[in-house]
Amino acid sequence: MKIKINGEAQEIPEGLNVTAMLEHLGMGNKRVAIERNLDILPRTEWNATAVQANDTFEIVHFVGGG
Repeated sequence: MKIKINGEAQEIPEGLNVTAMLEHLGMGNKRVAIERNLDILPRTEWNATAVQANDTFEIVHFVGGG
């Protein structure tokens, strides 16, 4: 199924929730914020949110340092 992540088209398997999508893409989920279809997606909803064809995600990784 086709989705868009950070402006780039991606092909992922059907039936994934947001947590499984992050795992499939090899992204850690500890320091990540997600926007799905222009709405912020709270971490508490990741497991219950099924990824749908044509969804658009913006995924931001937080980096520590000084």
